[in-house]
Amino acid sequence: MASLFNAQSMLDQPSYSFAQQPTSHSEPRQHAFYPYTDNGGSTLGISGQDFAILAGDTRSTSGYNINTRYAPKLFKIGGDGPNNTGSKIVLSVVGFAADGRALKERLDTVVKMYKYQHGKDISVGACAQRLSHILYSKRFFPYYVTAILGGIDEEGKGALYSYDPVGSYEREQCRAAGAASSLIMPFLDNQVNLKNQYDAAQPQGFGKEPLKPQPLPRAHVEQLVNDAFTSAVERHIEVGDGLQTMIITKDGIEETYAPLKKD
Repeated sequence: MASLFNAQSMLDQPSYSFAQQPTSHSEPRQHAFYPYTDNGGSTLGISGQDFAILAGDTRSTSGYNINTRYAPKLFKIGGDGPNNTGSKIVLSVVGFAADGRALKERLDTVVKMYKYQHGKDISVGACAQRLSHILYSKRFFPYYVTAILGGIDEEGKGALYSYDPVGSYEREQCRAAGAASSLIMPFLDNQVNLKNQYDAAQPQGFGKEPLKPQPLPRAHVEQLVNDAFTSAVERHIEVGDGLQTMIITKDGIEETYAPLKKD
């Protein structure tokens, strides 16, 4: 009877000594889902009198890692077939590469369906508005990209449209986007938009008229594009490897590729 009493007493005791009992609980854990990432790179666009140029580097990054040295950020929209033969509209996307591809595929499908239904190519202005609607329709879970759309308008002039991730857009003469946009855009403001520049021949004083930006010659614009990216790759680790350029004219799209620094 005594042994039964002692065994029952042992079962009632805690399995640890009071000197070693737990003093705190584990910290609460927060679980979150964040599907976005920034894959680096930069793009820019400049419109001229009868052309538009879009360019972007080909580096894709994740933090300090390079995923690939050739990830195009410029895509032809519309035209015929999977190679977009005959297209005269170009979309550049930079930010989250997967969202960029998804946006390109959706806009390309819309533009091709327009041609099949109406028997003619969509205008760049209508395409720009349609892209705005696509982005705005996803405003609660937006495409994590900054888009620039380029083409030739109904008057034969170069047209360039810049967007934010939820569809707000405007027509501009030049625009830079992506990791090195803070480096490239001041350069374009100076060389293309002529910000805070005045005619040196005018008399000194507060009444001087600022210079008004004018469409630049194609050769000069191509040189500005090369200079912008040559400078950007020296100062930003997420930009480099190659420069993809698409020049849109009334005759179609000319695509070129030039190497950039790989370090």
